[in-house]
Amino acid sequence: MVNSRATLCIDAGTTLIKAVVFDASGHELVVASRPTTVASPMPGFAEQDMMSVWRAVIESAREAVERSPHPIERISVTAQGDGAWLLGRDGRPVRPAILWNDARSREVIARWRDDGTLDRAFAINGSLSNLGLPNAILSTLIADDPEALDRVDSVLTCGSWLFYQLTGVVGLHPSEASAPWLDVSRGEYSPELLDLYGLSSNRDLLPPVLDDSSVASTLDIDAATALGLPRGIPVVLAPYDVVATAAGGGTVDAGSAFCILGTTLCTGVVVDRPDTTGTPSGLTLRIADDGPFVRAFPTLAGTGVIEWMARIVGAADAPDLVRLAALAPPGSAGLTVWPYFSPAGERAPFLDEDARGVIAGLSFEHSREHLARASVEGLAHVVRDCLAAAPETPVMLTLSGGGAGSDLWCETLADVTGVTTVRTGDSQIGAKGALIYAAVATGEFDSVGAAARELVVTTERFEPHAELRSMYDSRHTDFVASRAAFQPRWATWAAHGRG
Repeated sequence: MVNSRATLCIDAGTTLIKAVVFDASGHELVVASRPTTVASPMPGFAEQDMMSVWRAVIESAREAVERSPHPIERISVTAQGDGAWLLGRDGRPVRPAILWNDARSREVIARWRDDGTLDRAFAINGSLSNLGLPNAILSTLIADDPEALDRVDSVLTCGSWLFYQLTGVVGLHPSEASAPWLDVSRGEYSPELLDLYGLSSNRDLLPPVLDDSSVASTLDIDAATALGLPRGIPVVLAPYDVVATAAGGGTVDAGSAFCILGTTLCTGVVVDRPDTTGTPSGLTLRIADDGPFVRAFPTLAGTGVIEWMARIVGAADAPDLVRLAALAPPGSAGLTVWPYFSPAGERAPFLDEDARGVIAGLSFEHSREHLARASVEGLAHVVRDCLAAAPETPVMLTLSGGGAGSDLWCETLADVTGVTTVRTGDSQIGAKGALIYAAVATGEFDSVGAAARELVVTTERFEPHAELRSMYDSRHTDFVASRAAFQPRWATWAAHGRG
């Protein structure tokens, strides 16, 4: 007898909302999507209309429900993380959401770095604050838009905003609250951190942190009507997309590693316990009441680099650029791209709001194919840089995100990092992670590990080519050394760019 249970998983990315229906065995049945718009009302700003994001969720989810061959018995939500999604006392948005890649808090982060706040905070929560985290954004709004803050009830993230719209429950998943608010070892808000950030008087704006027993609620009547689903079915707030995508690729056991090749290039490892010593870098994310934790290094350099280079060399789109890259030899004939192209600089594995990209080694002998290959290789060097900052070097790296569909990306990452890369058979890995967490929250499995072992299947492996190892080791040494040489010039370059 065929099991007809189905789960609707919502994966709300920065530019695309996806609604995916899975059957009881974890097979994708339906994928529906809607694009969203990121506004930039001023240079370096990145904002989204919160109600527009909600409408895109309704439209994609309703289409998925209507196309599903089985009735929907539960919903799970994962979404882009960080940023500040401000919920008013009237239950409506106060202003457009400020996103994870927004650059307006440049001066706040620079001040915190100079006065030691960032280092002291890392010793409590194992995370290095950056421009896109809500502590920096709130500090900026206090100075620039205090009237908006006067109307705020709760500072949410995208995932917690959607969970509120679906259930009426206000709260943060521990993965969302970890950076910047939690004493990560205890899983509680840290008064010392709030004091460090100068935000003690804003403590009432932080919603409750949801524990294992409260990340699941029920669909309320308004959302049920909008989605065409029965009122009262379970709704689960899964970890935000970095953690959910890791789980969706099977990266759930301590020591396992992942890399998401998306808008942000996020590399991470699963660890048993947090480590708040050493050089501050990346984020430490609490997932559940009893661990484990994820050490994540979400860069600001990602697939946007590929899209930008596609426009520069006249490629039709990002996949076309990757096809061009395959026509150039490994090493790009000495051409190197340092892909720090975000107006907000870089946040992992190092933090510098003025970081800027460099293309070096050009000659008349290079073609657009070489530029394409150097862009892919430059991002692979960034991943290797992040792995070097992780607690230990993995023996395998699970890949996901749009870039993971390219054999060239997978092969290049294996060659540059020296680590075997793998990918799974799912197209929607973030949504698969949301399914895994929903299965645990609703009692179907007793652990995330058990759910992942049942629901995730690895399909392909890419081994490093031994004959390329020496060349890429040498190039990576130069990549890191040259970046150190560029760094003193970044602030000047950034200032010229801002006019």
